[in-house]
Amino acid sequence: MKLIKNKANRMVPDIINGVKSIPFKGVGLYSPKGTKNASSIKSCQDFPIDGNKLVESLKEALVKCNLKNGMTISSHHHFRNGDLVMNQVFDILADMGLKDLVWFPSASFPCHEPMIKHMKNGVIHHIEGSLNGPIGKYASEGHMRGLAVLRSHGGRWQAIQDGEINIDLAILPAPTADAFGNATGDRGPSACGLLGFGLADSMYADKSIIVTDNLVPFPCIPWQIQGNNIDYVVELDQIGEPEKIVSGTTQLTKSPDRLYIAEQTAKFVDAAGIVKNGFSFQAGAGGTALAFAIYLKEIMKEKQIKARFIRGGSTKYLVEMLESGLTDYILDGQTFDLDGVRSMRENSNHINTSPFTSYNWHGKGNFASMVDAVVLGATEVDLNFNANVVTHSDGYMLHGIGGWQNCLFSKCTILPIPSFRNRVPIIVDSVTTLTGPGELIDVIVTERGIAINPLRKDLIKSTKNSGLPIRPLEEIKEEVDELVGGQPQKPKTTDKVVGVVKWVDGTVLDSIYEIKT
Repeated sequence: MKLIKNKANRMVPDIINGVKSIPFKGVGLYSPKGTKNASSIKSCQDFPIDGNKLVESLKEALVKCNLKNGMTISSHHHFRNGDLVMNQVFDILADMGLKDLVWFPSASFPCHEPMIKHMKNGVIHHIEGSLNGPIGKYASEGHMRGLAVLRSHGGRWQAIQDGEINIDLAILPAPTADAFGNATGDRGPSACGLLGFGLADSMYADKSIIVTDNLVPFPCIPWQIQGNNIDYVVELDQIGEPEKIVSGTTQLTKSPDRLYIAEQTAKFVDAAGIVKNGFSFQAGAGGTALAFAIYLKEIMKEKQIKARFIRGGSTKYLVEMLESGLTDYILDGQTFDLDGVRSMRENSNHINTSPFTSYNWHGKGNFASMVDAVVLGATEVDLNFNANVVTHSDGYMLHGIGGWQNCLFSKCTILPIPSFRNRVPIIVDSVTTLTGPGELIDVIVTERGIAINPLRKDLIKSTKNSGLPIRPLEEIKEEVDELVGGQPQKPKTTDKVVGVVKWVDGTVLDSIYEIKT
């Protein structure tokens, strides 16, 4: 493996886990060739004529899949930190004597810390998916044998669809399912809302297993995953811890600074002329994003404005907007609380979506570019408006990309972030890890002012007389550096690459280096 310079001036590996890579060529400058990937053809003659694919145990299902060393096992993360399935799966695979497996989750969580023992004992060779918490720390310190490959939600679908990665077996936990394999996520004791992050896995994997704790008679309606794509069904006593899957109430920020940032963000969106009948926006489930949604709601009510749709992970605050008539639709990509689950189950205007419709760059358009304003977070930004979401300034992999990269293609991308965290400045000379190119990031809102990307002359003009504290990003940075005593030290790393960040088109955007311990 050697490092080559890409168009973002970042050094990236030419080979990733034995496969030749394509360096980042610039936003919108790489065009794929070929046709979509496909799973191997199956025949109805190989499955029970009565449609009953139920097997006695998870182990039996895994044995029936005829797994071999080096295969790729995928899973979705809709159960978040409440997943009770994947640790069991890899314990069984270890008992079966399998080695050098690739785990391909849409994201990992702290609950998956037991996977570290399977990396140590040789069962797992490497992980291609978001590395959160202990697993991120383990990989950052250079212990994982292969490279971590971090992709956005849309980038993961792209990788599966394009054949960049072949899934040998997909494990698909489902809150409700029938014996044929039809499955949904919006009901049952482990309800998580939707199963969109597992949809590509069900369609493209060579073998797939539905694991449920709520088996219902055929047909499971409405199905989010079709049984025609499923090989086996397993019923367990419990597949997820509800309190760790969704919360009864997603928490608003209580920080005065962050509340102020959220309020300023809502005022900016209004001042820029974005808030008008038929507009659309996306806000996540973080404390600041939730507060932004509340402030925006009040502006919309006061001006009697109705959105056409709201994108993103659903929360009770977005549900309230739908139920009070402030939007026609919620286009849901991930459900974060119980109100979101209920709404999806009961309201036909609360639509479950997948990364294909929302985010896949290698499709004939997607929803992301149709959104008028998107509110996102970041761990770092630099003076070129480049942003980082996967590492902190200490260099550790502690976050996934999620749909963040894909959302950058909205008509106005806003990062409401504090100017520093724990006395560490967020605005830096150059981001530790490049996750999003600055040309796609339009506005940065801090408690010390609002910076507009100079490329967005339209936004500068429309907000000129707004009375908002609009300042150059350089000026905000200088003020913060003086306040905290200067820029943070660069992370102490070796020359060893331990992970890569993929761009939405499958090209390699940046490298992540081993932390010196």
